[in-house]
Amino acid sequence: MSDKLLTSWLESANGDTDFPIQNLPYGVFDDGKGPRVGVAIGDQIIDVTAIDHGQDAALFAVPAWNLFMAAGSDVWSSFRARLTALLSDENNRAAIEPHLVPQADARMLLPFIVAEYTDFYAAKNHAFNVGSMFRGPENALPPNWLSIPIGYNGRASSVVVSGTDVTRPWGQVKGPNDDLPRFAKCARFDLELEMGAIVGTPSSGMVSVAEADEMIFGYVLLNDWSARDIQAWEYQPLGPFQSKATATTISPWIVPKAALAPFRTSTPDRERDLLPYLSEPGPMLYDIELEVGLAPEGKAESIISRTNYSQMYYSAAQQLAHHTSSGCVMRTGDMLGSGTISGESKESRGSLLELSWGGKEPLKLASGDERSFLEDGDVLTLRGAAKGDGYRVGFGECTGKVLPAIDLPDWAQD
Repeated sequence: MSDKLLTSWLESANGDTDFPIQNLPYGVFDDGKGPRVGVAIGDQIIDVTAIDHGQDAALFAVPAWNLFMAAGSDVWSSFRARLTALLSDENNRAAIEPHLVPQADARMLLPFIVAEYTDFYAAKNHAFNVGSMFRGPENALPPNWLSIPIGYNGRASSVVVSGTDVTRPWGQVKGPNDDLPRFAKCARFDLELEMGAIVGTPSSGMVSVAEADEMIFGYVLLNDWSARDIQAWEYQPLGPFQSKATATTISPWIVPKAALAPFRTSTPDRERDLLPYLSEPGPMLYDIELEVGLAPEGKAESIISRTNYSQMYYSAAQQLAHHTSSGCVMRTGDMLGSGTISGESKESRGSLLELSWGGKEPLKLASGDERSFLEDGDVLTLRGAAKGDGYRVGFGECTGKVLPAIDLPDWAQD
């Protein structure tokens, strides 16, 4: 039987679900009995610590997937095969069913311990749009952009799981009419629709793109919350800093690379030949449909963007290979943000900065509201899925609500 036709004895895993047997993503949950590692199937979570998984139990003793990730691809494959057998054969129902926890009854936690976080700027449409706003279309792309995956080192401490509220930041800003900078609440708070690649096995030196691809354990949805007014003042000459340190929200489920394998697709034709160390042995991107929902507080959600991960100019494997090119050691639990994923049309732009063209073209929502940038109470939800024949491999939701900025302490006021 082909993989696309495989079904589970758990009925909710068949049909309209992000989590069919073809997916089996990894998360950490707490149902009131303490945090444990689990795997999503249909509307349930398998408590991995309680089943006969065929692996060393020590790999699952900590409520994070890092030890398992570090064990390598052979362990990943055998564990996935075991789960597939347990969930597809009716004879295993009695052994597994007592260890299923309804997702509705569980609180999701960060699925892994984030070692380091690097965010890239690797979708051409996004880079062109942003560059056009500030430098004009003739100088939109930096001179190095077509040759090198551009990135910056972010804060691992900023990474939070879906459902975590995000507080509007304060920061130093200087507008066009300001003589001097001032300390103010962010007035141009934004989202960035991204994917995150999770490093499983570490590196000890420079690796090829093919080797980098083998190191990647899986993928998450990622929202790189961005304070655009703070960013505009601080980013020269060294790039983003505090403007990107407020929060980075990820989906609670790591979709394994193996689940996405049927959806591989190629990066675009190169406008400039890449150097040999960035050459790809085959398709390195994935056909993953993505969308962004925005709901003002107490109002209906509007879908404000639809795009696809296949829009990236550089794949996660190329980003990872480039990261190691200086001898930089990559560790289990490192996360690489793709950069904002934008398509060619206005409706496929992955940030409000682009959707409202810097605030000059406010976005009209179904609720009747308008948005140039995020307002307090707004709820942002990222969704994504790779769609097969009769099933989809989804990530669940990646959501966060914007809370008002904190009251500024006396010592920080003028």
